[in-house]
Amino acid sequence: MRPLFCLLISFVIAQSAHAARPLVTDDARLTNAHSCQLESWMRSYKSGQELWALPACNLGENFEITLGGGSYRNNDDNYHTEDWVAQFKTLIKPLQTNGWGIGFAAGRVMHPDIQPGPNQLGNTYFYIPVSFSLRDDDVIVHVNVGMLRDRQEDRNKVSMGVGSEFKLGGNFKGVAEVFGDHTQSPFYQFGVRYSLVPEVFQIDGTLGQQVNGDSQTQWLSIGVRWTP
Repeated sequence: MRPLFCLLISFVIAQSAHAARPLVTDDARLTNAHSCQLESWMRSYKSGQELWALPACNLGENFEITLGGGSYRNNDDNYHTEDWVAQFKTLIKPLQTNGWGIGFAAGRVMHPDIQPGPNQLGNTYFYIPVSFSLRDDDVIVHVNVGMLRDRQEDRNKVSMGVGSEFKLGGNFKGVAEVFGDHTQSPFYQFGVRYSLVPEVFQIDGTLGQQVNGDSQTQWLSIGVRWTP
């Protein structure tokens, strides 16, 4: 499980430093100007658990910074690792209702335990998020294309993701997506998001797995998003 986990987490971090929970595929939107938000979640696998917290702040009108981290612990051998994320994101064209938007994001993932050495630097990445609003925001589709540098394998990888969020009724929304890179089978997940306080506080849950993967690649994710 450990090699698979390292492979999965390196891509998930690179794509989700500021996706709209619980999507990994990012959107062409930012936190409100001059404000911050917090996203936190737990992802449970058959052999271990992750716990994440990613605060993000929009320092001006169009420049968002995310600084956060997470930890993973294996149930069998008590293996433990920590990861730290730093990312910036800006919009080239903001997403509008019944329109589309596009942005640019880049960042770095630091693996103190996985990647030893004087720099303790993990994957450097960038991607372009594009979002489309349909039927007065009842359905929003996100597409990501980017590149990440995998230091562990000493190679570049093309990253891709397609995700959607859609209204189910009341304060409920559904989410579904497929994401991955060109070197392996993609991952998918689906779930629901519920707004306890609309536009302010939400909870969510998803189920996911690698395409053609066994039970070791399955996960359950539960998270919150607070945008005060």
